Amino acid sequence: MGRVSDRAVRRLGISAELYLVDHGQRMLTPLVANDHGPLGVDNSLAGRAYQLQKPVWEPAPDQRTELWVPMVDGTERIGTIRFELAPELDPEDAVVRDRCTALASLLGHIMATKFAYGDRLHIVRRTVPFTPDAELLWQLLPPLTFASENLVISVVLEPHQRVGGDAFDYAVDEDAAFCALFDSVGHDIQSGLTSAVTLAAIRNARRSGVRDLRELARSADLTIIENRPAGARYVTAILSWLDVTTGELTYLLAGHPPPLLLRANTAVKRLEAGPRIPLGVSRAPTEGVLGRERLEPGDRVLFFTDGITEARDREGRLFGVDRLASFLERDSTTNLAAPETLRRVMHAVLDHQRGQMDDDATLLMLDWRPPPGTLPLGTPRHPDTA
Repeated sequence: MGRVSDRAVRRLGISAELYLVDHGQRMLTPLVANDHGPLGVDNSLAGRAYQLQKPVWEPAPDQRTELWVPMVDGTERIGTIRFELAPELDPEDAVVRDRCTALASLLGHIMATKFAYGDRLHIVRRTVPFTPDAELLWQLLPPLTFASENLVISVVLEPHQRVGGDAFDYAVDEDAAFCALFDSVGHDIQSGLTSAVTLAAIRNARRSGVRDLRELARSADLTIIENRPAGARYVTAILSWLDVTTGELTYLLAGHPPPLLLRANTAVKRLEAGPRIPLGVSRAPTEGVLGRERLEPGDRVLFFTDGITEARDREGRLFGVDRLASFLERDSTTNLAAPETLRRVMHAVLDHQRGQMDDDATLLMLDWRPPPGTLPLGTPRHPDTA
């Protein structure tokens, strides 16, 4: 696909090189081998375009210009494209940048459709081998980023090459968004299978018309119990519905860490409704307490698994909730998009644990930003958006 894209644009006086980002979002690897090789997301012009999601450029030899443009599938970041522009094409010209951006988006859409038909693109994106556990899980998960006019959902998982027990799910239909995060006990392929069973049970119930969070949890209880091998297998989880129109968040904690609410770039509280027992522990009906929170425009809600807060440094010190909140607050003040905020926070967790995670670690962020004038009467409005 890289060569086809390059041939297509050469008649316009442009050359194009496609780079795919790895699952850890640290390296950008050329789809077609070149003299430059992989480029770092954190220390290259290509990486800057990827992080900021906007074109960046610098002069190239022979009076040409290198224009780096993010390559996305809708809002899912796939990589970047290096356009080498002819001298008569000025990157300062907004029309030139807009047309290159539109072309990069089109190529991103096309690229995303090709992953299902071969292995080449998967190989380019992998800087380290995957375990069978991770191979199974990645096939079941939705895209890492969803965005609409008033909602962004973004997720990062580590260690991406051997994740097995953590999983997530979301579904957005009209004005309702379902979001869930799961953490299956254990660190083997059976953990991944238990997560897969949980995902399937809740999706099946939801697609059969079940909306009550307690009933969804109950369907997971029974399916896990009926399909697990000998020995205790259970899943901690948070299940939620967000009314995208009003910002009302309803959630159910099943033995899972309470999420963080960020408002005006500050972690204001944890959402700590009384939890029920984890999924798959008991056949007996277990109700649990539904939590409710009315979000304000600009609020962010962060779901996370205990692999984040329990990451330890050399001295055995936990990363902890306070440190997590501090990193979120710091990166939120820079007005970065949710996917980039989570990428940076996850790298801070990895650095804290010297790059070697002892447990699966996942972050999921809901970013609710309805356009001004779209809220129903009586809905709270954040002072900064009034």
